[in-house]
Amino acid sequence: MSSLHFSFVPCIAAGAVALCSLQAQAQERIYRCGNEYTNNAQVAKSRNCSPMEGGNITIVEGTKPAPAVATRTTPATATRNGNDRVDPNAQRARDSDAKAILEAELRKAEGRLTQARKEYANGEPEKQGIESRNYQRYLDRVAELKAAVARAESDVAGLQRELGRLPAASGNAAR
Repeated sequence: MSSLHFSFVPCIAAGAVALCSLQAQAQERIYRCGNEYTNNAQVAKSRNCSPMEGGNITIVEGTKPAPAVATRTTPATATRNGNDRVDPNAQRARDSDAKAILEAELRKAEGRLTQARKEYANGEPEKQGIESRNYQRYLDRVAELKAAVARAESDVAGLQRELGRLPAASGNAAR
């Protein structure tokens, strides 16, 4: 048994030495050419690449983007020339729908504004729970309520501007 043990150790050592020598032979000189690397000495010489010094480098090549596929243009994305016209009835229907949507949003925003003003109570809302003992918490809530009122006012003003930009509704427009 002991003779087997002594003959096995040199085999392992010889195998490790052989592996190291193979790895050393496999490692070639690496050249850097800007953002590219090569181990081909002729290419490196023709492109004036500089040899890399130091340890091993690992380069992982990134994925290449897929080529852009030409998409079919739809009528909405197609370019229009001066002769193309939208049907006046269709345009009136779109404008009417837009106006109805904006008016509904305006009513909701005005409701939020009314609620925010009610909660803000002109800067003096009632104290809640722990706020009677913690004045800073009360001040923080008042500041949040004031910001909510300002946001709601801004929303209402923006919706009113959008409604003002819509063309005036006319029953019989000139054709």
